[in-house]
Amino acid sequence: MIKLLAPLAALLLLAGCSSSTPGNADSQKLIIAATAIPHAEILKQVKPMLAKEGVDLEIKVFADYVQPNTQVDEKTIDVNYFQTKPYLDAFNRQHGTHLTIITGVHIEPFGAYSRKYKSIEQLPDGANVTIPNDPSNNSRALLLLAKHGLITLKDPSNELSTLKDITANPKQLKFRELEAAMLPRTLDEVDLALINTNYALAAGLNPTKDALLIEGKDSPYVNYLVGRPDNKDDPRVQKLVKALTSPEAKAFIEQKYQGAVLPAF
Repeated sequence: MIKLLAPLAALLLLAGCSSSTPGNADSQKLIIAATAIPHAEILKQVKPMLAKEGVDLEIKVFADYVQPNTQVDEKTIDVNYFQTKPYLDAFNRQHGTHLTIITGVHIEPFGAYSRKYKSIEQLPDGANVTIPNDPSNNSRALLLLAKHGLITLKDPSNELSTLKDITANPKQLKFRELEAAMLPRTLDEVDLALINTNYALAAGLNPTKDALLIEGKDSPYVNYLVGRPDNKDDPRVQKLVKALTSPEAKAFIEQKYQGAVLPAF
């Protein structure tokens, strides 16, 4: 009986070892949240590079700017790639989170668009203008308008300026604040819409040709890879950093977006 039990025990031990193998393989999976354009497109480009490094990159695409941060904080997703530092700082303050920047990847020059007018000079008095409602992009829109003399702000360098900080509005522009993802849909209804480049591209707009106003190449609004203090140095994350800031990624961004998206490295 003992002789029969010994082989059986050995088989059970082997079965136990083999069942842990998928767990080891899964430990190399890295889940990242991103908006569709250009973030997910860039991630898909570097995914084969990570596979060669033993990292299975799972890309989850989101249409909003809240859930990618919430789910990273809750540890249901490892990292995200969609936001600027002013947005992240505002999110951390508002939600009491401690998400952290890992590396900068690209810049999306923010623009103002119209389907009614071909130049900003044609914008009439009392024009209806839609801008993002989240704190960082809201102020980003106002700063762009202030830079071109359409409004005056109390502090033109304040990255968290609000409508309350407007000290002069010579054209009596009428502002409406909406979720950033909805702004392209307002183009047929309003005179001017200030739109994040990722949503502009998704709507078929070409920022370098269609924007009446656009940030310059010196825009400080870099889009970052973001994680938590406990995983920013994870080897899988560092392999992603290397891939996202590689010469191959830089060449892809330059060729694919033709100036609408710029490498930040």
